Amino acid sequence: MYSSLWTFPSSFLADFDRLNRVFDEHFGSFGAPSSIRSVAPGTFPAINVGNTPTSVEVYAFAPGLDPSKIEVTVDRGVLSISGERDASAQGDGAKSYSRERFSGSFRRAVSLPDDADAAKVQASYRDGVLRISIERQAEAQPRRITIQ
Repeated sequence: MYSSLWTFPSSFLADFDRLNRVFDEHFGSFGAPSSIRSVAPGTFPAINVGNTPTSVEVYAFAPGLDPSKIEVTVDRGVLSISGERDASAQGDGAKSYSRERFSGSFRRAVSLPDDADAAKVQASYRDGVLRISIERQAEAQPRRITIQ
């Protein structure tokens, strides 16, 4: 109704943005990430990263993996998740004519905040979700100061 309030047709950069959307609609984005912090669609495993006042929480969605084949490491502020998923999960003697599920080796890396304590990392795998919790350093925790 009031489209002029939301768009600026005289803006030079808005024209480029519109042109970019038109190209994406017609030709697709060719699997390119949508922003600097995202990865290409279909990257395995999909992850969510969040934080609480006391920890950094990472959830990797990786169903069908053997937990003994997953490696989680923290080195110089970078959390790495790597492993391998077997292609033989389709059944005994079955031949596939279409395979949409990822198989093979994978590796994901997440940059951790400066106050993450690499010595206090816990990882658990349940129902296809790998949960990694990294505690924040105690000195970085907010503390209440008593006024005298």
